[in-house]
Amino acid sequence: MTAVRHAPMIRGVAFDLDGLLVNTEELYQHVGTELLRRRGRTFEAELLDRMMGRPQRVSLRIMIDWHGLDDTVESLARETGEIFVDLLDARLEPMPGAVALVDAIARRGLPLGVATSSGPDFARDVLGRVALGDRFGFVLTSADVTHGKPHPEIFERAAERLGIAPAEMLVFEDSENGCRAAVAAGAVVVAVPGGHSRRHDFAGATLVAESLADPRIRSLLPPV
Repeated sequence: MTAVRHAPMIRGVAFDLDGLLVNTEELYQHVGTELLRRRGRTFEAELLDRMMGRPQRVSLRIMIDWHGLDDTVESLARETGEIFVDLLDARLEPMPGAVALVDAIARRGLPLGVATSSGPDFARDVLGRVALGDRFGFVLTSADVTHGKPHPEIFERAAERLGIAPAEMLVFEDSENGCRAAVAAGAVVVAVPGGHSRRHDFAGATLVAESLADPRIRSLLPPV
């Protein structure tokens, strides 16, 4: 287990969504595998690394270029949505410790928001399905930024929405691209790798946690 580095007083919190608050990263991997299976291709770990944490249009373009597919981003996005809706109905759930951590942060009176590479309709649908839709002061998505992760723009905007300096913002991320974005914005970062992302590089993170239930996270929060 990684030791917790010293961090300044935290005055606000931003969460990634996919693979961090909810298990959609696992579901995305299933969708990507199925998309490529239909085309006689495989979803290699290296391709997943390049796609993970990026906006959908960017990640699908990476998939197309990687395998030399004839598909357009738009056609793959439609097919992705068709496969995904059945998975959401059957398998969507919060990640371990997510609800309890959101509750713990709320008890401390800290403002919190979501900063995700997903689109706005998808993000709000997913949060609503797991009863977290009304727990966040804002949800920033790919529609709110010009540059997707690993660019720091979304976390710079998150700090503005929280009304604090980036150095006073605690960010939870599960991917290397997301961690790079938050570190570049100047935030205090907790990386929470899961499944495939355990092999990612989380350079600059204050803590690499076992899950959102990791008790070391509470040491970064102000007392109740």
